[in-house]
Amino acid sequence: MANRKSDFTLPTFDDIFSTQEQRDDAKLSKIRDIPISEIDDFPDHPFKVRDDEDMLQLVESVKERGVIAPATVRQKEDGRYELVSGHRRKRACELAGFDTLRCEVVDLSKEEATILMVESNFQRSQILPSEKAFAYKMRLEAMKKQAGRPSKINASPLATNFQQGRSDMELAEQVGESKDTIRRYIRLTELVPELLEFVDEGRIKMRPAVELSYLDEDCQRDIVDEIDLNDATPSHAQTIKMRKFFEEGKLTTEVISSIMAEDKPNQKEKIVLRGDRVRQLIPKNIPISQTEEYVCKALEHYNKFLRNRAERDSR
Repeated sequence: MANRKSDFTLPTFDDIFSTQEQRDDAKLSKIRDIPISEIDDFPDHPFKVRDDEDMLQLVESVKERGVIAPATVRQKEDGRYELVSGHRRKRACELAGFDTLRCEVVDLSKEEATILMVESNFQRSQILPSEKAFAYKMRLEAMKKQAGRPSKINASPLATNFQQGRSDMELAEQVGESKDTIRRYIRLTELVPELLEFVDEGRIKMRPAVELSYLDEDCQRDIVDEIDLNDATPSHAQTIKMRKFFEEGKLTTEVISSIMAEDKPNQKEKIVLRGDRVRQLIPKNIPISQTEEYVCKALEHYNKFLRNRAERDSR
């Protein structure tokens, strides 16, 4: 009996985890049709679901063949389900008139669900900068919680107890981007929605957007007003100057206007034409897409008329 006790060894952490994982999979990892009314979107889901041409194609596919790849959900404490991946499939089923969504129910912690949600959506062909920004932020925060409290000897606020030493470095390795690029994306989450939309549209590039993210909301909204007023976005050099004034407590509305009025390198002079006035002078049978060509030809004829008149007057 004594020998049996001496030979007994406690199971390792890996043994316990593996056994629990198998037990959970057997219990919860099931494919089932779940009423769409019982499925909630992932909280603060950073990826936009658009009713565009791709969605219309997905709807037709769902109507013909159903949902081929099940969505992933986890069950909440209140008995409802939280959608982890498959937001586009869920929307397609709604548009197709389906009442249920084919799902795989998995047992995931909030952090694990966040990481899986980001990973699954990063397989999309097109991802907006704003989507990347909030996705990276959510995933990094989830990784930090999984890793535990950061070591006191780590000075960086992004550092944790990952094997690599820093959560941003670990994330950079996983997604194939530099840690500096990830930090820049996460800074975009500090922008007001209007400026973030300019970034998505390509009107403001990454580096000037990052500089603007260090300004407070009032200053950012003053910049939005200036952009709308002048139909021009600030350059990187101008945003650096704005940030410097802001850190010195001197960035007023007047200063922003003054900086935005400065000529930018290689800036081309812009000619702004009022659309309603121009359209009144163009025959209705000329489509909008040919407006520029029509105006240019009209100007060529008018310029030729002015030259001929000048020649007559000089005789």
